Amino acid sequence: MTGSDARTLAHQLAARDERALAELLDARHVSPTASWNDAFDAAEQLLDPASLARAIADLTAAEAAALAQAIDGADVPAGPARDALISRALLADDGAPWEPVATAFRAAVPIAHDPAPEPASAPDAAAEAERAFTASASLADVLHAALTSPLGRIGAGTLGAVDRRRLIETGAVSDAATADDLVAIADRTGLLAVTDRAWLVTARGTAWLHSSTIDRWSAVAAALVDSLPPALRRGDGWLPLSEWPGAHPFDAAWPERAAALAALLQRWALVDGTGAVTPWAQPAATGGAFDADALAALLPPEVDRVYLQNDLTAIAPGSLAPHLDMRLRSMARRESRAQASSYRFTAETLADALTAGETADSLRAFLLELSLTGLPQPLAYEIERSASRHGALQVGPDAQGRTHVISTDESLLRTVAVDQALRPLGLVADGEALLTRASADTAFWMIADARYPVVAVDADGNRRALDRHRLAPNPEPAPAPLERYRDLVTRLRATRSEDADAAWLERELEQAVRARATIVVAVRLPDGAEREFTIEATGLGGGRLRGRDRAVDVERTLPVSSITRVSPA
Repeated sequence: MTGSDARTLAHQLAARDERALAELLDARHVSPTASWNDAFDAAEQLLDPASLARAIADLTAAEAAALAQAIDGADVPAGPARDALISRALLADDGAPWEPVATAFRAAVPIAHDPAPEPASAPDAAAEAERAFTASASLADVLHAALTSPLGRIGAGTLGAVDRRRLIETGAVSDAATADDLVAIADRTGLLAVTDRAWLVTARGTAWLHSSTIDRWSAVAAALVDSLPPALRRGDGWLPLSEWPGAHPFDAAWPERAAALAALLQRWALVDGTGAVTPWAQPAATGGAFDADALAALLPPEVDRVYLQNDLTAIAPGSLAPHLDMRLRSMARRESRAQASSYRFTAETLADALTAGETADSLRAFLLELSLTGLPQPLAYEIERSASRHGALQVGPDAQGRTHVISTDESLLRTVAVDQALRPLGLVADGEALLTRASADTAFWMIADARYPVVAVDADGNRRALDRHRLAPNPEPAPAPLERYRDLVTRLRATRSEDADAAWLERELEQAVRARATIVVAVRLPDGAEREFTIEATGLGGGRLRGRDRAVDVERTLPVSSITRVSPA
């Protein structure tokens, strides 16, 4: 690295405003805790070969072409690529390349990749529509599973084997690759979020579950495109998949990442297996909006009625509207998933619905409105039986705010008191009630999980509904670069000198003294002439440089104010 390049870059960095400087540090992946003291430190580190190697790996194909053009001596036309290179300090403010950047760029080896083939034919619209429908339904099942139990995330950032197997066994997905793709899609689009090494459904995810199939697909498709890296975008659309492998020509890890992203678009039926854009995604690929109507015309129609049968099952004669499916699944277990799904009512599923806040009246009203066959007597009986038993135990705060468990059935209360599964609650008798130090919600769910007919009540004894689903907390917005780099930017700007050349010269002399380096010092003499001395720098202080003159082997003391330049010997 030439000292003149670092000095010039330091001057340009010092001239940047706080926001531009913070964005540069962010783009170059500088640690906010970097121990840089001034713009000269920043310039030296940004032109360091290791830092430049990372910056070159980040280059897009367009930026790499522009940088190569500048290094070859050609003027780079104004545009996004030139602006990006200047903002990341890979080109000087006038568009000229720094010598260390040119050296690092010439040494970099572009990755070898086979371009993805151009699609040979148009997609099969019907087959791709079925893929879209299947992906949307499967993702809904994945979110349902995550509501019941969070999905484990291993250190590599992928779905754990136990939960992958759980999704396959419950029929949510057909294979491991589908599970991984759908969890990745949900993560990228904000339907799932990571909390404590597990994926939890977000508030956005629960709202998504209650929307229609076409709205589900459209929302995820738009968010998936928005999440693509800038190198893959063309305006508001995206590059053809054939160009994706070369989008970051110096990043060895990029081809694998590009292939994974392409697989997500294929999974969501934005492209087919050959990379051809599906008909409903074509407008979006060029910057427009998705043609949801074109996809909806090929999807199976949604139904809003089911057949309730004497064997305690419900059969949907088509794709049940998602909001109805959500409600039905709160009181029945779905047994099969297809365009015609089946659900089974049991004492346990009805008890779970009652525990979650349903009543016998609300269950009957919903099912009568939903049913094409009325309410079969066996199901009506099971609802009444479950409701009559439910609520025999009540959990809530007492007058002193303690959690108590009460019941009119003394034998049931005694059973609860000695149940080994409930020992963690530390239940103790208090007159006709049981007391626990646990919160009312914790006690309620433990007793409900032990399959007791329990309801939650408030301090006045009124029933209250609880939702045990643990949702991901609302994500904190990512801090802006200026916020992340506030301390570093403040430190770099606080040490700016009015005489930057003098500051740089003093810096070079300090480094030479620390290293006891031999340097060539140009000194301006009183008559205006300039003379060079080759000395081994030994000290700096009081405005003077001390060192041994290698030519005559004597100690010299030179006034720093008279030194005009310094270079290695």
